[in-house]
Amino acid sequence: MKTLIIVGFLGLILYNLGAGLYYMLVDESTSKRTVNALTKRITLSVVLILGVALAAYTGLIQFHGINPG
Repeated sequence: MKTLIIVGFLGLILYNLGAGLYYMLVDESTSKRTVNALTKRITLSVVLILGVALAAYTGLIQFHGINPG
């Protein structure tokens, strides 16, 4: 379930990044859709980072190191 939520957030982030690129290429210079899409992307990224940090702090997820051998 945790992985599904994180992957969902990453999908939304990529969607908003693509929407921002599309709006930047198609819209007129007076449109604010590009700024809105990129603002949503940044907001989702910050929420994802804070959510992962909070989950690690509370023990819901545990990080593991790379075992070199």
